[in-house]
Amino acid sequence: MNTQGIVSKEEFLKNWQGHRALARRVIEKFPEKELFEFSIGGMRPFAEMVKEMLSIAVPGLESIVSNKIEKYDHNLPLATKEELLARWDADTPRIDELFNQIPVDRFKENFKIFGEYEFPIVENIQYFIDNEVHHRAQGYVYLRALGIEPPFFWERY
Repeated sequence: MNTQGIVSKEEFLKNWQGHRALARRVIEKFPEKELFEFSIGGMRPFAEMVKEMLSIAVPGLESIVSNKIEKYDHNLPLATKEELLARWDADTPRIDELFNQIPVDRFKENFKIFGEYEFPIVENIQYFIDNEVHHRAQGYVYLRALGIEPPFFWERY
């Protein structure tokens, strides 16, 4: 029986970090005021979505690594584009550090992330990535509505 996966742990992390690099470029494209105030159809401003992304990735990995279930909280005291980007930049290497502390054999282990949803760790991490991609796409819609050309979605590195 072949137990080798489709992608390695390193490739999985590289894929995630590619998505994060692109999400960062989306944040950069926003004018300061619109980042925090512009919305469409009752959706939140993009800054609130970014705060959610920041509240999931590192805290989620910290919870997995420590094996302690922590509650989710996206009320981050980040009030400027500069603060959001600084936090994004600080979290990016932290993701590498934490991700690399998770042994491959734990990826299939069930973990109740944020005390809410119990899935295998690999699925929890995939949720973190999917959440970032989902909100990044909303940022693309906002940028287009503002008449700003978003970054090419395929340029992730």
